[in-house]
Amino acid sequence: MRENINDAPVLLAQNGPLRGMNWVVDRLLTIGRGDDCDIIIHDRQVSRFHAEIKYSENGDFVIADLNSKNGTMVNGEMISKVVSLKDGDEIRIALTQQFLFVSSDATLPIDRVIDTTGTSSRKLFIEKKARRVWIGEQELIPTLSVSQFDLLVLMYENERKVVSREEIVRNVWGEEESVGVSEQAIDALVRRLRARLNQLDSSHEYIQTVRGVGFIFENIGYE
Repeated sequence: MRENINDAPVLLAQNGPLRGMNWVVDRLLTIGRGDDCDIIIHDRQVSRFHAEIKYSENGDFVIADLNSKNGTMVNGEMISKVVSLKDGDEIRIALTQQFLFVSSDATLPIDRVIDTTGTSSRKLFIEKKARRVWIGEQELIPTLSVSQFDLLVLMYENERKVVSREEIVRNVWGEEESVGVSEQAIDALVRRLRARLNQLDSSHEYIQTVRGVGFIFENIGYE
C-alpha cells in the first residue's frame, strides 16, 4: 500500500457497464465477476477472478491476467505476463469493460480525463468522490461547503434543465430538514455558490435564474 493516498493513481472506467466509476489504486485491486473482487463486472465474458492491479517491489504499478477465459488487453495488446502500467494506458477486460490508468501526476479532474461522452468542450468539471471542482485547469480552493457542493452537483447533473426550488431543497437539505426552508435561504445559497465560482471565472454566469420557476446550469466551452 502507498504511504500517501494522494500519490496513488486512479483507475477510470470508460466504455462498459461500470462507465463513469473510478478507484484509487492504493492497494491490490482484483477485477472480475466474483463477489469477492474489488471491482465487480457482472458479465459472463468476464472470469470470476479476471485480473489484478498492484504496486510492485520495483516501485511501479503492474497488471496481471489471472488466467482468464477471454483475456486482458493493455493498449490493444493481449497480455500473458505481468505488465507495468504508465499514465494513459488503456486496459480492456475481455470485450466488456474498458479502463484508463491515470497516474498521480495527472492534474485534471476525472471528467476531463475520461472524455468519452463528448464533454470535452465543458469548462467546469466536478470530481464527486473527492468533492473537488475545476474551472479550466484551475482547482477551486478552498473547497466548497457541503451545501454548496451538493447544489453544484445537482445543477451540473441537470445541465440545461430547469431545476426547481423544491428539487434544491430535497437534494441539499433533505426531506427531514426541508420544512421551513425559505426562498431567501435558497437564494442565499445560490448567491454564495455563484460568488465562489466567480473567483475563478467571472466571465460567465454558470447558474442562471429562471424567474418564477427555479435555476438552470449552463457550462461553457473553450474558444
